[in-house]
Amino acid sequence: MKERFLTINCIVRKHQIEKTRTDFEGDDETELHDTGSVERLAKIIRDGFPEARITWALSWCALIDASDRYRRIRALLGEYMKVHGDDVTFIPGGYFANRYNTREQVNRDVSDAFRIIEHEFGHKPRSLVAGFLSAANIKHAREQEGVIGVQGNIWSQFSVDNMDGDGSICYPYYPSTQHFCKPAQGKADFIDCLNFDGWTVDFHQARLVGCRSARKNSRMGVGPIETLKNLGRAKGLAEMQATTTAHYEASHDHNPFTWITNNIEVALVKQVPAIDDITSWLSWMRERWPDVQCPALADLAGKIRSRFPDNGGLAYELHQAGSGIGVSRRGVEITWHMNQRFRLGIERGRHGGPKVFDYTRYDRDYAEPTGVGQRNWSLMGEINQKRTRKQDKPVKPGQLAGWQSIQVEIERV
Repeated sequence: MKERFLTINCIVRKHQIEKTRTDFEGDDETELHDTGSVERLAKIIRDGFPEARITWALSWCALIDASDRYRRIRALLGEYMKVHGDDVTFIPGGYFANRYNTREQVNRDVSDAFRIIEHEFGHKPRSLVAGFLSAANIKHAREQEGVIGVQGNIWSQFSVDNMDGDGSICYPYYPSTQHFCKPAQGKADFIDCLNFDGWTVDFHQARLVGCRSARKNSRMGVGPIETLKNLGRAKGLAEMQATTTAHYEASHDHNPFTWITNNIEVALVKQVPAIDDITSWLSWMRERWPDVQCPALADLAGKIRSRFPDNGGLAYELHQAGSGIGVSRRGVEITWHMNQRFRLGIERGRHGGPKVFDYTRYDRDYAEPTGVGQRNWSLMGEINQKRTRKQDKPVKPGQLAGWQSIQVEIERV
C-alpha cells in the first residue's frame, strides 16, 4: 500500500456545542454560517488540493433548520456531492454526544439524522463524524446503518473542551465492544467499523494536559485554531508543516500507509483571520508529496477495509523530531509503536537516554463509563503520556516490566 492519505471533514452547525437536540452550549453560530462561508472554505481547500473530496458533517439543528440560510447551505452541499464527489453525513452531540445523552438516544439521533439525509440528499452516509463516540454507538452505526468508518476518537485529548478520551492509537483501527479507545482483540469483541482520529496533532505537544497558552497547547498540530489562529501565519504554518512531515516523510517507510486528518468548522472562516493559509499548507503538501490522496472519509475506510479486514495487520510506527515550536524541542525525537496489543511511546535525545513515557496494553479488560454526564472516558494503561498519576513517570526501557518480550512483540508485528 505505502500510500499517503489526507482526510478533511468540515462541520456545519448552528450552535457551538449541540449537546442534545434541544440543549446547547457556547455561542449561537448561525450568523457564522451562510453559503458564502461554505463556498469560501471549499475554495480554500480546493485551491490547495483541487482533487480533494470533502466530508461535510451537519449537526442536528443544521439538518432540520427550515430557514433559507440553512436550506441554501444544504442545497450547496448537494451540488458539491454531484460536482466534486464530496460526502455528507451527520455529527451528533457537538463532538461529545455520550457526555450528554444515553447510548439509546445517540442511536436514535444517528438513525433519524440518516433518514433526513437520505430524503434530502438522496444518499445514505457510510461514515459518521462524531468527535468521541462510545463502542455501543459505533456498533449500532455499523450494524443498523451500514457505516464503515467513524471519526469516533480525538486522539490524546485530555482536559480540553467537554470530554476526555486519551488512550487509543492515532491511526485507524477496529474498536472493541468494551471501549472505543481499545482495538478489538478478536472475534468476540470485534466491531466491523474503522475508528478514526479527528485531528492529527504534534506528538510532542500531545503529552501536555489541556491548553495552558498559545505555546503550551496539547491540541497543536494541523488544526487551524491551535496553529493559524493562536500562533499566527508564519509559525502556525510551520507547525502544520512539521506535523505533516512527521507522517508523510519520517514515518512513511515504517507503515502500510500514512495519514493526516483535519476537522474544520465552517464557523472558523469568519473567526480565523489567517484561515486562507490552509491553501498554503495544502499547496506545499501537494508540491512536496505529489502522491497524496484526499478521499472522503468513507472512501478511505473502504480502501483500508479491503486490505485489512481486522486489526491483525494494522501495526504502526510513527516518528516525529522536535521542531522548536511550542514545547517541541529540537534534537528530541518521539517514536510511537501502535498495534492491536499495545501502544508504546519512547522519547530520545534528552540527557539520560531513551525514556518510555506511555505504555498502554490493550489485551486487558476495560469498560467505558455507563451513565450520562461523565467527562473522562480515557483508557489509562500502565504509563500514560499525560502524567496525571504517580505511576506515569517516564522510565528507561529496561526498567519497564517485560521489556524484552515487548521488543519481541514489536519485531513480530
